[in-house]
Amino acid sequence: MKYLIGFIFSCTLLVFGSVYVSPEDFPYVGLLPFFIPVVYLLNVFLFLLLILSWKRTAILPLIVLILGYRFVQITFQLNPSEDNPQGLRVLTYNSHLFDYKTRTEGKFDPSVYTWLQDFPADVKVFQEFYQDYTTPSRNSIKILGQDSGMEHSYQIIEGNAKRRSYGMAIFSKFPIVNEGKIFDNNRANGAIFADIIYESDTVRIYNVHLESMQINSEVLENIDGVKENYRQTLGKLHRGSLARSKQLKLLEEHLSNSPYPVIILGDFNELPYSNTYFRLSKNYVNAFEIAGNGFGFTYNRILFFLRIDHIFASPDLKPLQFKTHREVDYSDHYPVSATFELSN
Repeated sequence: MKYLIGFIFSCTLLVFGSVYVSPEDFPYVGLLPFFIPVVYLLNVFLFLLLILSWKRTAILPLIVLILGYRFVQITFQLNPSEDNPQGLRVLTYNSHLFDYKTRTEGKFDPSVYTWLQDFPADVKVFQEFYQDYTTPSRNSIKILGQDSGMEHSYQIIEGNAKRRSYGMAIFSKFPIVNEGKIFDNNRANGAIFADIIYESDTVRIYNVHLESMQINSEVLENIDGVKENYRQTLGKLHRGSLARSKQLKLLEEHLSNSPYPVIILGDFNELPYSNTYFRLSKNYVNAFEIAGNGFGFTYNRILFFLRIDHIFASPDLKPLQFKTHREVDYSDHYPVSATFELSN
C-alpha cells in the first residue's frame, strides 16, 4: 500500500509541475494539466481514507493538498461582490460569427445584438466577429458601434473589407487613440490592441483569441465517439497547446513594451491549469480569482465544465466584479464581464 501511495504522490507532483513547463520545451507536457482536478480529488479521497485509518502515510496526500491549494483558488471562488460597482467595465465575447442559432436552430436570431447593445460595458471585445456591409441586419459595426455611440477598432482576418469579413473587434465608449494587430493565423485566431483614454489616463486593451483546442464536441457526446476519436483528440490538444505557447510569446513581448496599464481579455482556449495561464499570472491579476464566484465556466457545449475565456489586468487595475453571463446562449461561449478600478 505504501508503494502505491508513494507512486500517486510522485505522479501528482509531476502533474502539478507541468504547468510551469512550456509545451515547446517538452513534448505533450501540455496534456498533463488536464489531469490536475482528477489527481487532486484522488488525493482528497486518499487523505481521508488514511487519516481515518490512522496511517502515517496520510502526510503524503496532505502535502499534495497543501501544495495544490493554488489550483483550488483558480477553480472555485467565493468573493463578496457589488451589484453595480463603479469603474471601467469590460466585456469579452466569442460571438461565433453571430450565427450560432442559425447553425443550431436554422434561423438567425437578431436579439444577440439587442443584448450586446443593452449591456452597459464601457469596452466590448469580440472574437470570431462577423461584419456584412451588404445586409443591414448583419452590419455588426454599425449596430454595435455607430448606433451604440461607441468607437471601434476592427482587424480583418479574412474576407472583403467592403462587403463581408470576419476578424476581431474592440468597441469603446471612450476615445481610441491607438490601435494595432499583434498576430493572426489567417484562419480565426489572433490578438489585437487598442489604447483608450479613461479618466485622463490611457489604458491598453488587448483582445486575444489563441489557437483553438480543435475538439469536435459532438463526437464526445457518447462513449463510442470517445473510443473512436481519443487518439485524434489527444493529437489536436497537443498541437493546439504548442501553437498557443508560440502565440503567447508574441503577446508577452508586446505586453512587456506597453507604456500603459493593460487589460487582457478574450478566448484563450486554455484551462486555468495551463502553462499559458500561469505565465500570465506572474505579472497580471486574474479578475475571476479576485472578484468571481462559483466555477465561472464559459463554454456552452457538451464540455460545459471548461473555463477558457479569461480576463487579466495590470496590478494597477483592481477587479471589483467578475461575471459569466450564462443566461446568454447565442454562441458556443458565454460572454464574460469584469469591472475595474484604476489605482492612482
